[in-house]
Amino acid sequence: MSPTIILANGAFPREPELLQLLRQAEHIVCCDGAAEKLLDFGREPSAIVGDMDSLSPTLKERFYDRIVLIDEQETNDLTKAVSYCERVGYQHIIIMGATGIREDHTLGNISLLVDYSMRIGDICMITDFGRIDVVRHYKRLESYPGQQVSLFTIDPQTIVSVEGLKYPLVNRKLSNWWQGSLNEALGSAFEIRTENGALIVYRAH
Repeated sequence: MSPTIILANGAFPREPELLQLLRQAEHIVCCDGAAEKLLDFGREPSAIVGDMDSLSPTLKERFYDRIVLIDEQETNDLTKAVSYCERVGYQHIIIMGATGIREDHTLGNISLLVDYSMRIGDICMITDFGRIDVVRHYKRLESYPGQQVSLFTIDPQTIVSVEGLKYPLVNRKLSNWWQGSLNEALGSAFEIRTENGALIVYRAH
């Protein structure tokens, strides 16, 4: 079964592999105004979720039967879309369009991936430049020799150990975001173990 795509209202994907995922997806859940970008691409949304502050009146009328209006302001539209997917039972999700345009939105959306991973069994974020996953406890991730890898923790008390990268880590706390960045895969996979928290892993395409 193809993954459900959540399309946020940031930079629309350009890479052929990502566009193919959009073409093949059975379900595409749009964050508010991202629906207009998806229509320009040639596909219709399965659902449009958010406070509808950036969706045109024309599209509100056209897609009235698939709008999920959540007008509270305690969460952003991406979180509302994830909550919708959780509610309807989608457990294999790729988030696209969550970066670019505004750096504050980019940082917020990437950090929220940690929270989403506690609610959705299989969720990641993909951009034109790389893939972002969350690791809790242990995970073996596929790679290729020379692939650029960066590691980030939200909680500086998280303990990280990594094998299979050029610069291995052993029971290391990353007190600043730069400390785990700009690493490199040595082979076809690497292993990560964490204690007391989660690790955000970026792998360049």
